[in-house]
Amino acid sequence: MKRYILLSLLGLAACNQPVEKVRGVPAPAAVEVQKPSIDVQAQELRDKGYQTFMYGEGDSTYLMQQYYIVFLKAGKNRSQDSTEVARLQKEHLAHLSRMYEEGYSSLTGPMGDDGELRGIVIYNTPTQEEADSLARLDPMVKAGRLEVEVKPWWTAKGGKLN
Repeated sequence: MKRYILLSLLGLAACNQPVEKVRGVPAPAAVEVQKPSIDVQAQELRDKGYQTFMYGEGDSTYLMQQYYIVFLKAGKNRSQDSTEVARLQKEHLAHLSRMYEEGYSSLTGPMGDDGELRGIVIYNTPTQEEADSLARLDPMVKAGRLEVEVKPWWTAKGGKLN
C-alpha cells in the first residue's frame, strides 16, 4: 500500500513538471493548429447536407447549425418482465453509446422524473429523417417500451453546456 501511495505521489509530482524534466528530453516547440474560418466550416457542413446560417451579435459571429432533438417517450408496450427490461436497458445504453461514439449524437440523458417523457437525445445528422431512423434502431423503441418524437433544433456550432 505504501508503495502504491508513493508511486501515485511521484506520478502527481511528475504531472506538474515541464515535459523535458519528466522525460529527460527537450519539449518540442508548440505547434499552433489553426481552425478553419467560420465561412469554411459553414461550407463544409452545407456540402455534407447540414442546414446552417450565420448569426451576428456585436463583434461576434456565430455559425448556427440545425440539430435534431429526439424525445424518448413512454411507449405503449411497458409490460415486459424485469429480466427483459434489464436486457433491453443494457441494449438501449449500448445503442446510445454507439450513436455518440460514431458522431451521430451530441448529448443524451434521461429525465429526472418518472413522467411520460423519459429522455432526450440530440442528434447531429444532416436530416430529420436520418435522426428519426437512427433513433428507431434503439432496442427499447423496437420493443415498444419507448416511442420517439423528433424536432429540429438550432444552436451555435461548438456550443457547450455551462
